[in-house]
Amino acid sequence: MHAVVGTYAGASAKAVFDVLEAKKMDVERAIRAVPGFVSYSLIRTNGGGTSVTVCEDKAGADRSLQVAREWIRANASHILASDPPSISDGSVILQLN
Repeated sequence: MHAVVGTYAGASAKAVFDVLEAKKMDVERAIRAVPGFVSYSLIRTNGGGTSVTVCEDKAGADRSLQVAREWIRANASHILASDPPSISDGSVILQLN
């Protein structure tokens, strides 16, 4: 499995997470359509928020990142223009459910 973590911080992060929360059904539909989707979480933090996507392989994780960017561009690009998320990814070594 492979995971992608997006960390949203800065002045616009709260507003982006407000949009994500308000449109969470749309977000769910977009992310669930990614081939190899395993799980997705949005976590509010004091400084903004974090997204965690887990897919069966790196190709799915890369696709999830593309889908997320397209969704943000279509729904919240006016908010995020000056504060893009910090992205990291890697192999999942342990996942518990």
